Amino acid sequence: MENLKIDIRTMQLTVDLMDITTSCVIVICDGKAKLRELPPHGEYKIVTHQGKVKRMRKEEGEEF
Repeated sequence: MENLKIDIRTMQLTVDLMDITTSCVIVICDGKAKLRELPPHGEYKIVTHQGKVKRMRKEEGEEF
């Protein structure tokens, strides 16, 4: 779980792909950016309400 910085002057987000070692998702809402690692098995749900992100939930599973 990592907060990313958006350059306020240029409103640009820069991400160094060499620093990211796993599968991930970047979510941007209300001028904030967050990077979340995806689980190896399972689902990652992003819940929105009125066009804004309210919750991000990881539901992991394993093969049986």
